[in-house]
Amino acid sequence: MKDLNIWRITLDTNPEDCNFHCIMCEEHSNFSDFKQQLFNKTGIRRRLMPKEWLEAIFKEAKELGVKEIIPSTMGEPLLYEHFETILKLCKTNDIKLNLTTNGSFPIKGVEEWAKLIVPITSDIKISWNGATKETSEKIMQGSNYSTHLQNAKTLINYRNEYFEKTGYYCRITLQLTFLQNNMHELVEIVKLASDLGVDRIKGHHLWTHFEEIENLSFKNSKNSIIKWNTIVEKALEAQEKYRKPNGDKITFENIFTLQFQEKKEIPESYECPFLEKELWISATGKISPCCAPDELRNSLGDFGTYPNISIKEVTESKIYSNLCKNYKQFPLCKTCNMRQPK
Repeated sequence: MKDLNIWRITLDTNPEDCNFHCIMCEEHSNFSDFKQQLFNKTGIRRRLMPKEWLEAIFKEAKELGVKEIIPSTMGEPLLYEHFETILKLCKTNDIKLNLTTNGSFPIKGVEEWAKLIVPITSDIKISWNGATKETSEKIMQGSNYSTHLQNAKTLINYRNEYFEKTGYYCRITLQLTFLQNNMHELVEIVKLASDLGVDRIKGHHLWTHFEEIENLSFKNSKNSIIKWNTIVEKALEAQEKYRKPNGDKITFENIFTLQFQEKKEIPESYECPFLEKELWISATGKISPCCAPDELRNSLGDFGTYPNISIKEVTESKIYSNLCKNYKQFPLCKTCNMRQPK
């Protein structure tokens, strides 16, 4: 296998901690019985990455040349009780934070979090699932759209002020889930992003964890794929029309047209954006090669448990090497929502 460039590691620090119940979330949706299943299997109701692991993980990450650390993407990372330890370790190890947040900025509030986060962060991805109160709150249940919008404005204003003072620029991203009940507002989301000064709009198609949301996937049928492709065409027009204040286009990621066979299997030519580049460590130490839903990832193999195995040992293992070489033959990878055209 060619030399690896593991440049980013995600730590699923606190997957059970979240103050929203987004309908598509594997763990926190009101359609989910994940927490009860977890308790039935393990006797655990709340997984939490031990604080004592953090320093050792950062030490090895620095030795491997890792550039970014992402705290929990399953729960809300700002609710992790050792989050400020992560901030300190980012500083001392010269590793950037890459943050995905639901945008509520709990505990400290957006102004205080901005002061702590912006100076050491490469990218702040704010979950965003509508351009109107009705759509956004229907999907991100427990949220308040007015507060969500004001928090984004406050964060971006602080980012801009910090850039003017120091020359350091933290990218701001809106993170979407592509659903049939929110992407009719994609053009308006692009316009909103432009008005706010957002740098990037990123998203992915729905992982249908529950029967109740299967009809929301754009990969359901030929007609829904046609619907998505029309939305993409309009979004690309909006990308040209609604530009950032400096005249640059907002960057799109994963917003591309689908082919009809994708309702069953994605094109073989699509590439995995994660293998040989990123790794995941769960709150219980399970190491994974990608961010596919937890149970589905099990089909890719057992890559060991931290701290019983090091990050380097995982990347040098036969099971990881085999996956990197042959992933396009794995059933999960043949249908993965995260693979991309070259």
